[in-house]
Amino acid sequence: MTDKPTTQDATATSTAARKSSQKAPDIGFVGMLRWAWRQLTTMKFALILLLVLALAAIPGSLLPQRIQDPAKVQNFIIDNGRTGEILDKFQMFDVYSSFWFSAVYILLMISLVGCVLPRTKQHWKAMRSQPPKAPRRLTRMPGYQTFVSTAPADAILDTAQEYLKKNGYRTVNRGDHIAAERGYLRETGNLLFHLAMLGATIVMAIGAIFGYGGQRVLVEGDTFTNSLVSYDSFEPGRYFDADSLTNFRLRLESFDAKFDSTSEGAQFGQPRAFEAVITETKDGVSTEHNLKVNEPIRVDGARVYLTGNGYAPVVTVRDAQGKVTYSGPVVFVPEDGVYTSRGVIKVPDTGAGKDQLGFSGILLPTAGVNDKGELYSQFAELRNPVLVMNLYKGDLGLDTGIPQNVYELDTAGMEAVNGPDGQQWITQMQPGDTAELPDGLGTIEFERIAKFVSLDVRHDPVQGLMLVVTTVMFIGLALAMFIPRRRMWVRVRDGEVEVGALARSEDPRVKQAAERCGVELKDRLSSADHQSAEG
Repeated sequence: MTDKPTTQDATATSTAARKSSQKAPDIGFVGMLRWAWRQLTTMKFALILLLVLALAAIPGSLLPQRIQDPAKVQNFIIDNGRTGEILDKFQMFDVYSSFWFSAVYILLMISLVGCVLPRTKQHWKAMRSQPPKAPRRLTRMPGYQTFVSTAPADAILDTAQEYLKKNGYRTVNRGDHIAAERGYLRETGNLLFHLAMLGATIVMAIGAIFGYGGQRVLVEGDTFTNSLVSYDSFEPGRYFDADSLTNFRLRLESFDAKFDSTSEGAQFGQPRAFEAVITETKDGVSTEHNLKVNEPIRVDGARVYLTGNGYAPVVTVRDAQGKVTYSGPVVFVPEDGVYTSRGVIKVPDTGAGKDQLGFSGILLPTAGVNDKGELYSQFAELRNPVLVMNLYKGDLGLDTGIPQNVYELDTAGMEAVNGPDGQQWITQMQPGDTAELPDGLGTIEFERIAKFVSLDVRHDPVQGLMLVVTTVMFIGLALAMFIPRRRMWVRVRDGEVEVGALARSEDPRVKQAAERCGVELKDRLSSADHQSAEG
């Protein structure tokens, strides 16, 4: 015996068949563009882009950036091999000028424009319109209060309207009830915040277009003049005018670095203070500044940051006849927390027909010997400095026209110089030592150790405007966070007074607001009735 299909089963089957036969409408290419635009211009999507932008900026904090320290970037790539090359390919060392960071930045700006402007128009209309009429059942409101009054209905409504106006509500008398609304400044603040964010984005772009940034390594006693040729690296804005560079000079008088030598464990050797004494000279007037990390000095509209420091051994190289072929400080780049530093000395002027010389060295500020008998640096301060160097001769490649890294020695056209024992020549020197070079190539003297600092000079022509925009942003955020938006109605029916309140945003005090309004109206009406009776 088989079961017969019922009418209900047949109806369900036909409905399922009809649904399965229905297909999603084809909205076409234009429809897809409209859908994508609607998604892009929602506030939710703008917040997502803002979060993505914050996440995209993380590599700029974790990895060295070329705009701040090109030498450190180069050392990072060398030390990490293939990983460093891959990171460089994806512009991880130029995060803030990378194509992917710029794409997120531009999308955020477009999203803010498409989101904020329509909402601003709607908000303007809402502010000019009257509060809406009361719903049929005020008992459904989150805040509700009722009481009985013998006062005339007009007097009750006039008293309610006066009370609500005093508390910042926009009101309208609709005959049998008062409709009121407040908190428009909340949405105003919200829009103000996003408009200011858009303004900050535009101001930052203007600053990047017309501003400039440059880096310079300065050794104690050296002077830097604010000109293009004086920078080690320079990043001008697209419309930067070189003639706009102001004429000032900076001289590094001294640099003091302090490291923790009293603590134990991980805190031992940690930096405690970096301070450089800088003399600014402009129009013949000199001013002394104390430059510290995260405390830039302002020089004629530009900000000067202290971004790095290290040691610069002062060496003198002489040929076999005693003629000086090189003399001066050489910047050695720190590689770790104990300032194990690497550097090179290039001596191209050794005389006609003679090989050029290249020294590759390591500076150990406080040298010690490990269990394997190897030298290493124990501390960052100059307590037992040792300079370890080896020598190459040949062609430095300086005449090829290809730019070279001043912190690296290209040995492709050179050969290592061996000592009398047939092994590669290596010398260990302390300040004041002089070493004889093999093959009659002369001598090298390690005179002393100077200190150097890395300076980052930034000029932003719209910095003042950025302060204004940021202030407006915080004002808008405060309004959006702390001002509740609320609607309230007071209705009179046959002597019964109803008070209803509805929150237009998160407002935990909406119930108390309705209760307070009801109590206040009841007290005022009772006081008016009492005075009328006495009269």
